[in-house]
Amino acid sequence: MKPWAEQFYKSKAWLKCRKAYITSVQGLCERCRRRGIAKPGKIVHHKTALTPDNITDHSISLNPANLEYLCQECHNIEHYHKFGSTRRGLAFDANGQLVQVSDEANNGEA
Repeated sequence: MKPWAEQFYKSKAWLKCRKAYITSVQGLCERCRRRGIAKPGKIVHHKTALTPDNITDHSISLNPANLEYLCQECHNIEHYHKFGSTRRGLAFDANGQLVQVSDEANNGEA
């Protein structure tokens, strides 16, 4: 956790929101569930990443529509995919599977 987010993640508002969200998705990883796999979640992920500028905007930080409950593996895939942590010619597909792609699909990024 980044130092600027520590107070938020320890707040009563976040802990209450997090607990309610996990209950609303029955404690299961939402991405695994869409693939027919019942796997417990671990991390409440913000789809729009929190920043020092938006963390106090509750329409982002505490909005259930901006949350997704993920297992550790799916959360890791989300961040690896977002930050391009694959070799040239490889990428993660929508299901989190590593697949070969052309350089054009990678936008020429390594």
